[in-house]
Amino acid sequence: MLVTRMEHRVVKRNRYSDRGQTAQRYAPEPVARFAYKLPIHRQPQTARLALKVLAIDVGGTHVKILASGARGRRKFSSGPEMTPRKMVRGVKDLAMGWEYEVVSVGYPGRVVRGHIATEPHNLAPGWVGFDFAAAFGCPVKIMNDAAMQALGSYQGGVMLFLGLGTGLGSAVIAEGVVVPTEIAHLPYKKSTYEDYLGLRGLERLGKKKWRKNVKSGIARLICAIHPDDVVIGGGNAAKLGDLPPGCRTGDNTLAFVGGFRMWEDAQSREYPPVVKPST
Repeated sequence: MLVTRMEHRVVKRNRYSDRGQTAQRYAPEPVARFAYKLPIHRQPQTARLALKVLAIDVGGTHVKILASGARGRRKFSSGPEMTPRKMVRGVKDLAMGWEYEVVSVGYPGRVVRGHIATEPHNLAPGWVGFDFAAAFGCPVKIMNDAAMQALGSYQGGVMLFLGLGTGLGSAVIAEGVVVPTEIAHLPYKKSTYEDYLGLRGLERLGKKKWRKNVKSGIARLICAIHPDDVVIGGGNAAKLGDLPPGCRTGDNTLAFVGGFRMWEDAQSREYPPVVKPST
């Protein structure tokens, strides 16, 4: 559910009276910022909205799909020739036999207010402005892929999610508000976080030095964000060995849980311990 989060900027204005000049504080119209708002209270499991959801995790090498209530995810190859129209066609063919009323898409790029804002690095162009609802013939919600996996991993409080894959996906969830981030492009040592913690760093530095940089980078982020929970996902998370203190391993299949959660009734949402969907 998309809502506005308000930020009030307090300013001073002078008033004059017979007693002389006084200063009073005023709050003008709030500045609206948009985020995916999820409730922080809990309701009975039976109160959930029973929509049939098709969750799609779009990646640079594969497109993976799973429908709510179905057993076993399905996937097909993507790559630099994959346009959004080809993706929709492939998903429809692969989802034959599954029933769904709405669609969730985890997109490997920047998403602003539910709309794709930048073209993907590892896929063909044409994603910005594409009408997914018309192509699928049903309502569609779009979220950054790392944010969708973070949503599927969330159990409450403030959570930092990092996806160690080809690049470096990241998101923060603060008391139910999903905030996609671009930690990958923050300066780190002589380059960026992605150049040291992503696949390029692993190949250039070797596993031992890469692990050291991942743990050092995560420690810096923990100092800045002070999360209650840190989840490390992505295909290279298994190469870390011992996890940094206070961290737990995520699972790529939880992106589907995030896709399902995107359509739950905000008043009935709850965050029980996460259970992976069967694959």
